[in-house]
Amino acid sequence: MSKLLLCNARLVNDGKIRDADVLIDGERIANVSASIAAPSGASVIDLAGKYLLPGMIDDQVHFREPGMTHKGDLATESAAAVAGGITSFMDMPNVSPQTTTRGALRDKYSIAKNRCTANYGFHFGATNTNIEEIKALQVGEAAGIKAFMGASTGDMLIDDPAALERLFEHAPVIILTHCEDSPTIWKNEARAREKFGEQVPISEHPAIRSAEACLLSSTLAVDLASRHDALLHILHLTTAIEMGLFSNAHRSEKRITAEVCVHHLWFDESRYDQLGAKIKCNPAIKTAADREALIAALNEQRIDVIATDHAPHTASEKATHYFKSPAGLPLVQHALLTLFDLATDGQINVELIVDRACHAPADIFGVADRGYVREGWYADLVIVDPDSPYRVEQSNLLSKCQWSPFEGHEYSACIDTTIVNGNVVYSDGSLTGNIAGQKLEFGRAR
Repeated sequence: MSKLLLCNARLVNDGKIRDADVLIDGERIANVSASIAAPSGASVIDLAGKYLLPGMIDDQVHFREPGMTHKGDLATESAAAVAGGITSFMDMPNVSPQTTTRGALRDKYSIAKNRCTANYGFHFGATNTNIEEIKALQVGEAAGIKAFMGASTGDMLIDDPAALERLFEHAPVIILTHCEDSPTIWKNEARAREKFGEQVPISEHPAIRSAEACLLSSTLAVDLASRHDALLHILHLTTAIEMGLFSNAHRSEKRITAEVCVHHLWFDESRYDQLGAKIKCNPAIKTAADREALIAALNEQRIDVIATDHAPHTASEKATHYFKSPAGLPLVQHALLTLFDLATDGQINVELIVDRACHAPADIFGVADRGYVREGWYADLVIVDPDSPYRVEQSNLLSKCQWSPFEGHEYSACIDTTIVNGNVVYSDGSLTGNIAGQKLEFGRAR
């Protein structure tokens, strides 16, 4: 078994930053200590004071496989993920065929085997008619059960009140919801068409996918979870008005948890004029006040997880009119760096980044032996150099779609090295070719 010593690190873990060495033996962490002598034959990386963190665990991505691989696939997008410091991901079920049967779930895991640079897990999809499949789902088979409580990419929607009741009553694992009220959205779309015809400007997106639409749906989800004592995780929150739904208790004391995505922490509606459909996503990027409220809620512990909702589309698909342009943007390669820029600006701190992007997803989904830097746990680690700026150019993009809303932006830090299961998979700006990802193990039951 190979050994790798990481020395002179500024280790960020368990809410603290401290100087430490970390010894990796094979795929696991063997020792975490203030000083470790290099074992015979071990490789050594001297971090010289760079940050060492557990790899980010992204609980919400759309890697587009199977069925939409012209946009992205498990191989290309997991490679982009490790270049961004993400060592594990959980992919969504709105692919083709949709992951709404246990057979489709098994097939998706088979497709992923030996192709992912990062560790992988898959969510199961809820529909109005697949409650028997949901009842049969065993703990550990899926990361969670995704319920689109509002129309989204792929039109996988659960909107029948009786079906929603059955889902929240019988789900054997955590339920994840996309919360937008479709009737409200449809009403807003009709109003926009009356004013603009088919040439609705992208800047109308937050008015169409409104705060009211979000609040109506998220309130319903919280009510259903409370009445049925279900585990609920509400995805990609975007509004100040929704923050009152969530407790500021530690996640270990909650059955209802909340997520925010990096683009909603970074962009606001003032950027539509410049970026247009490149930042069209569902739920919509909204006001500067909403963005500030999300950051405040993150600091207050009302929001438990930071994710990406990475959702690539081709540039040509994006470059169409409002109603045809699909929602979603590629984010995995730059999410962690975006968070470090927010920390540099003083809006959050590095300990919070690690807690919400690494520790919390592992805790909430019951991911076995990952998400922390601990002896005996898998060596999923990221080295971040806070003193080496990184400029986003098309030439260094790894997502298959080959564009990013961050093109031209210079980050204050860079991803120096990413390690997955003890294997260096990204270093000095390049992938190493190690396809080291493993199937994630999930252990949290209802």
